[in-house]
Amino acid sequence: MRSNLRFVSVAAVAAVLAAVPGSAQKTTGPKERYEMDVATMSGFAAMAGGGRGGLGGAMGMMFGGDPSSKVAHQLLLRLGSNDAATAPPPKGDHFFLPQAKMGKSVPLTTIEGKDEPGTTPFERPKGRLLLYWGCGAKAGPGQPVVIDFAKVAAGQMPPNLFSSAVPVIREVSKANSRSYVDWPNNKGGKQPGSGSSLLGAHRVASNIGPDINFTLAQDYMQGLSASTAIQGDQSVMVRWNSVPNATGYVAWTIGGMGNGGGKNDMGDIVWWTSSASKEFGGGLWDWLPPSVVANLITKKIVMPPTQTSCQIPAEVKKASGEMLIGNLNAFGPEANFSYPPKPAGNAAWNIDWTAKVRFRSHTMLMVGADFGGMSGSNMGGSTPAEPAKKKKCKGPLGIPLPDGAC
Repeated sequence: MRSNLRFVSVAAVAAVLAAVPGSAQKTTGPKERYEMDVATMSGFAAMAGGGRGGLGGAMGMMFGGDPSSKVAHQLLLRLGSNDAATAPPPKGDHFFLPQAKMGKSVPLTTIEGKDEPGTTPFERPKGRLLLYWGCGAKAGPGQPVVIDFAKVAAGQMPPNLFSSAVPVIREVSKANSRSYVDWPNNKGGKQPGSGSSLLGAHRVASNIGPDINFTLAQDYMQGLSASTAIQGDQSVMVRWNSVPNATGYVAWTIGGMGNGGGKNDMGDIVWWTSSASKEFGGGLWDWLPPSVVANLITKKIVMPPTQTSCQIPAEVKKASGEMLIGNLNAFGPEANFSYPPKPAGNAAWNIDWTAKVRFRSHTMLMVGADFGGMSGSNMGGSTPAEPAKKKKCKGPLGIPLPDGAC
């Protein structure tokens, strides 16, 4: 009798769950996916990606310029479809309102190319990577973790070096799309200038899918203004302004004594991150959804939006020599759109297209260099960014670094 009652109870619960609206809703698509990455860059990041260019901007700083007040905006647009172009090659346009100051539209295209095989012979690298993490005057226990490049090249990786705590968000790309177009490209790449705004209606038209229409209520994020100050104990205090709509912050620096022998001998490279745990990978240097950031804050991998300072341990400064270069990243909101709207109940939802707009703000950190007062900054006007580079910046072990860090 008991087993019969148990069976009846389980069956009854299953029936109730099946009757819950939406629990059995079937979803198909989307056939077309659009992504719009929106960045605000300030300080050295604005100069590296901004109007005067990295080297020219740096030279200007050395001779009394003050790029710390500059803010640059950057857009990265990607459109992928499950369908072939109606009239090849794939192409499209993103139409803006006048306040965007992007002209009537920007062209979405694809560049067909092939990778040339490398001809450079492999030579085993020499040098070490020293990993530090966490905010505080002194480095925590177990630091630094030392990675010998020669041993890594030989296949000897330190245990528990990388974790899956920080996800890498899957983006629209050629690899996951039958048809793909993006911007900037060889047909255009001038980034938005001073006083531009993304608020209002946007339309994307292409020959690889239906028109995409959405309205943005979120504009570019405010610029980050960061300052660094070496303390009496040789730790480095980093302070920044609270950015409205920021969901969290993360910082990192890289330095070195320059004690390598040249060629493949890199000497000691010092890498520090503000994470309270040994987290150096994933999407920490990129865009992350608010839900992911909130989860990482609970794990103390990302600093909360209420935090506006972090101390770089003295051991990091000592091991890094005269200068540290780094980045402070403010994660921002995300806007998502889809068509047609999700039907009520458990009726099938056949999605034609989705659009995602991701926001962030970031600035570069310079410790130990005095380029025209760059150690402290005040946000001012806006400078248009140069066309975004397709090639990702690479750091130690080939790990991608933020735009403007190379």
